[in-house]
Amino acid sequence: MPAPEPEMIEVTKSRVACDGGGGAGGHPRVWLEIDPVKGYVECGYCDRRYVLKPGAEAGHH
Repeated sequence: MPAPEPEMIEVTKSRVACDGGGGAGGHPRVWLEIDPVKGYVECGYCDRRYVLKPGAEAGHH
């Protein structure tokens, strides 16, 4: 059985913070930078995928 797809979260900035959603399923807060070529970044702790919304500018904070 294939692994489930990672949770995708659309964002408007290329730098995002991830804490796994807090609570018992959370993890330490990490700051991630969306790759301007790929258009997304995945959290190494929880596998959430942060995707730039259409029209958002990569590389701007």
